[in-house]
Amino acid sequence: MAANWAPESWTAADARQMPDYPDAAALKSATDTLATYPPLVFAGEARSLTAELVEVAAGRGFLLQGGDCAESFAEHSANNIRDTFRVILQMAVVLTWASKLPVVKVGRMAGQFAKPRSTPTETIDGVELPSYRGDNVNDIAFTPEARIPDPQRLIRAYAQGAATLNLLRAFAQGGYANLHQVHRWTHDFMGRSPWAKKYTETADRIGEALEFMAACGIDPETVPQLAQTHFYTSHEALLLPFEQAMTRQDSLTGDWYDTSAHFLWIGDRTRFEGSAHVEFLRGIGNPIGIKCGPSLEPDDLLRMLDTLNPGRVPGRMTLITRFGYDKIEGALPRLVRAVTREGHPVVWSCDPMHGNTVKAVTGYKTRPFDRILAEVRGFFAVHRAEGTHAGGIHAEMTGQNVTECTGGAVDVTEQSLADRYHTHCDPRLNAGQSLELAFLLAEMLNAEMAERRKVAA
Repeated sequence: MAANWAPESWTAADARQMPDYPDAAALKSATDTLATYPPLVFAGEARSLTAELVEVAAGRGFLLQGGDCAESFAEHSANNIRDTFRVILQMAVVLTWASKLPVVKVGRMAGQFAKPRSTPTETIDGVELPSYRGDNVNDIAFTPEARIPDPQRLIRAYAQGAATLNLLRAFAQGGYANLHQVHRWTHDFMGRSPWAKKYTETADRIGEALEFMAACGIDPETVPQLAQTHFYTSHEALLLPFEQAMTRQDSLTGDWYDTSAHFLWIGDRTRFEGSAHVEFLRGIGNPIGIKCGPSLEPDDLLRMLDTLNPGRVPGRMTLITRFGYDKIEGALPRLVRAVTREGHPVVWSCDPMHGNTVKAVTGYKTRPFDRILAEVRGFFAVHRAEGTHAGGIHAEMTGQNVTECTGGAVDVTEQSLADRYHTHCDPRLNAGQSLELAFLLAEMLNAEMAERRKVAA
């Protein structure tokens, strides 16, 4: 257990990116209520994820983390949950088939509501109002009433998270993730994509392998892993009153766990010396991540790692890099060398989304697919040069047929962004672009594995 730590000790530190609730009593009432609710996830599940991330850190696995930029109350539906879940399954199958590595599947789901903002207010047509900070804080509608932070939204976010987790567990364990269903995971609207055809070819080969295994007596009845999967949830630990209310002491170990998600991360705007978010996360037993951007110096990162993981527990720390396609190869090596030199066991994961956001001529925020791919290639190139493992991808994506990121095989143009631009915050890859990214990732990961085998021989 962390020294001199309690779930509320963050309140004495510098808490940035937090909403200003006008009614402190209402906030306390909501968080007191949440503290009596059942946990959304369990300590044992978080420990299982840590164990899987140990393998990733050692180069024997790959982390696939993806989902919504910001979940919304309005778009919460069984179909949307299913569609995102199944595109993650598709991506995982492609990566596993190519690399022969297990893929750890973590969704940005069941809690990814709150969003950091670059400014506390926004102005439209001369009217200035508080910024939208996510559906668990205020409403996206641009009215004075909608933008008032409402603590009751925390209760609704809990309920939506519980419903989402209930469905995800059913999908993961109830047969939907059965590898014999691999052909059925394809979305109907992806028929135009050449990557959909390539996925069908991969699914055919998997089906042939499963038939051979069945002939040898290996089927879902004898090997349950063929019929189910582990699926974990994650979000940025931004809204600390909510996270504190969901933090419970494990009856088996006595350690504290944040039961709002299996995996929590600290954002680029809240990872600083004296941060309340760092103070909170240093005391929980969950695996945690740090977003690492261009402003992060190697010495600052090392101090952060010493604070968050003083015992250097394998599997606890994931470093999620977000530099931009034109900066990653110049900036990332310094961090990799410092962490390697100090012997910190970490998973290196690439967020190719946040550093590549631009404004289209039509006024929409977008992310060009070629820049996303260029950052991923730079990420792999750095780790290949440094002899470390390019261990994961962290993508904002959806199973819906949205038009938010330009490019890809099914070409989304700047002019077509308005067709299906549904995000509540930042642009997401659609299902076709996500699958395309998975195949391109598979090529890079397969090349890394081949190089490693060559060196070992």
